[in-house]
Amino acid sequence: MERRRGAELEVVLLDAAWAELTESGYAQLTMESVAARAQTGKQVLYRRWRNRAELVIAALRHHTGSIVDKVPDTGSLRGDVLGVLRQMADRFTQLGPDTIHGLMAEAPDLDPEVYSRMTGVMATLVKRAAERGEIATADVPAAVLTAPTNLMRHEIFFSHSPVSSSTMTALVDDVFLPLVRGTSAGGVRRP
Repeated sequence: MERRRGAELEVVLLDAAWAELTESGYAQLTMESVAARAQTGKQVLYRRWRNRAELVIAALRHHTGSIVDKVPDTGSLRGDVLGVLRQMADRFTQLGPDTIHGLMAEAPDLDPEVYSRMTGVMATLVKRAAERGEIATADVPAAVLTAPTNLMRHEIFFSHSPVSSSTMTALVDDVFLPLVRGTSAGGVRRP
């Protein structure tokens, strides 16, 4: 068999991880089982990913794409944010609660990366809304930008079932949009 290298090898590894995840589930997936499926040694995996959580996240992004690469553009801030939350909900449904909870438990250091990526997505949505004149400014604090996605992750973490459309709508209509409009109208009032 010809020796695989670089991008070709990485695709084989990610395909093997995805197949292992979908067939065996997160709890049963090991670096050894992925390496065996890819017909390589586990050290090849460890050179690229520190642990199975990082490997599964890479496989997920390889097979389904990243929310960062699929930023919604519905023509309204409300629609765009709901689109992001629906993508998160779809990912939860696709992966299942065991995988999501396993990833959240095993990859706490991934949180800053996810936070940074989602801050960028939300900043893009707010910038577009300001350019359309929906809000006065795109200068919105990071805590406000990430409120809907952080609350969504909270819902996912503490629930073993998909987040309902009504919950997503409430996160946007009752929490996020009032905060953004308050911020862009001159700042959030502080006690």
